[in-house]
Amino acid sequence: MARVQFDREQVIQDCTQLFWQKGFSGASMQNVVQATGLKPGSLYLAFGSKEGLYQAALEHYAGQSQAALCQILEAAPSVGAGICQHLRRMIEASEKAGYCSCFLVKSQLELAATGGDLHRRVCAYLTEIEDLYAQYLERDYPQDQARQYATSVMMHVFGIRVYGYLERDRDTLLAAVKGGLPWLPWDSCDQAAGS
Repeated sequence: MARVQFDREQVIQDCTQLFWQKGFSGASMQNVVQATGLKPGSLYLAFGSKEGLYQAALEHYAGQSQAALCQILEAAPSVGAGICQHLRRMIEASEKAGYCSCFLVKSQLELAATGGDLHRRVCAYLTEIEDLYAQYLERDYPQDQARQYATSVMMHVFGIRVYGYLERDRDTLLAAVKGGLPWLPWDSCDQAAGS
């Protein structure tokens, strides 16, 4: 059997977008074939199954999310300011047409009832992101407090990602996040953002 040559990264990117929009259950193999332009046999040969392709999409998205978070936190004047900027961007994204939330959060919610390997992987990626927040926060806080703050940030991230679908205005969401995370330097971030 001849192997079909294709750009694996492009296929993963295309499938990430598809799964992000439709979910694991909502995206059929027919949808995957249309999104990638590949035949089912090529996809199964390269990824083993729809689950294997979904795992690759999750890994791709999680890696991008972690890299983007590190970039924001490293570029900010402080870890707290970076977290404020990141949360603001999430709120602004929730106002845009075609808002699609977070692929990991959506996957965690969709797959929670199944409990299988895909769900465990999603939970592991979300834990890695929480650990990343904690590592950065340890620059300014003791380890236990940094861990508690990281968990609190993740709870607010979930809230923004899910609650953003209700089309709340930016000021309402931002006020709620500020109230829930009063230890962040919101005043200096507001001045820098011009609000």
